[in-house]
Amino acid sequence: MTASTLTPEARDRLYAGCANAISEAGPERESLFLARLALLLFERLGDETQGHQALADALEALPTPSLSASESQGD
Repeated sequence: MTASTLTPEARDRLYAGCANAISEAGPERESLFLARLALLLFERLGDETQGHQALADALEALPTPSLSASESQGD
């Protein structure tokens, strides 16, 4: 994958915007929202190989949710 051209501040803003959009979609539509977002971003990327690499990279660095995260959501 190529190096990011986003500043750390821009990454933080996009991360917050993504988290807010996921919350707005709600638990019942979260997976659909994320799949649609990924497809739209893949289309803008315009490179299937890089899209597959991004999927692999995201899975590789995916953290395991902590118990405290579940408890803060009222589970």
